Amino acid sequence: MSHQYTIDDLLYLMARLRDPLTGCPWDITQDYASIAPSTLEEAYEVVDAIEKQDFAHLKEELGDLLFQVIFYSQLGKEEHRFEFAGVVSDLVAKLVRRHPHVFPDGTLHSQIENRHTLPGDVKARWEAIKQQERAEKGAQGLLADVPLNLPSLSRAAKLQKRAASVGFDWDDVYGPIAKVREELMEVEAELASGDRVALEEELGDLLFAVVNIARYQKIDPEQALRRANHKFEQRFHFIETNSPTPLVETSIDEMNRLWDEAKKQ
Repeated sequence: MSHQYTIDDLLYLMARLRDPLTGCPWDITQDYASIAPSTLEEAYEVVDAIEKQDFAHLKEELGDLLFQVIFYSQLGKEEHRFEFAGVVSDLVAKLVRRHPHVFPDGTLHSQIENRHTLPGDVKARWEAIKQQERAEKGAQGLLADVPLNLPSLSRAAKLQKRAASVGFDWDDVYGPIAKVREELMEVEAELASGDRVALEEELGDLLFAVVNIARYQKIDPEQALRRANHKFEQRFHFIETNSPTPLVETSIDEMNRLWDEAKKQ
């Protein structure tokens, strides 16, 4: 059996990589901003492994994502801002605070006798606690701390959800459906006008309205589009592999026929 390393070993390894004299030349030159793109990439690879149900690979991807946290923590330690232990401690404290239905005394080892809280009550309480935390941090407005760097579909859903939490929402799903029809008509109008700046704005409004339908039905729009992308890739690959001629020489009628065949499969 191979040696089982621990979180302490990982912290030691990170410190070694960042050692100015004996560390890795690449790791030494990195900072928060330079590794942020890798953090996003690793998070997407975790999601990709989950959606593919590739659980053997998921273990590796989770390790890669954890390494991002360790890297940031090492940078924080070097700059005397924070350390990994503080990251863990603050996280535990926050989760205890946000789960009073599990930790009634606000301490990690406190317990309740019987659990009667419903999932809906938990969600409402969670949002109320988060809103209180935002106020304590001085967030200017309900939408102020929605991260700017979220993928646009995810950020749209989060903005909508946050607004809906105070009652700014449609009465039912048919509201955003009607909005999609309205926005589509405005897209068509701008296509006819030839105003590309206005067309871009209307396309954005249309996408935002579609996200509202997904959000109202508790569907993650980012995940829905990822699956649509995957479906398109599979069907187009079927066209490529079954076309009797190179695609540049294949008629659109033939490609459409193959597309319909791919849909049946």
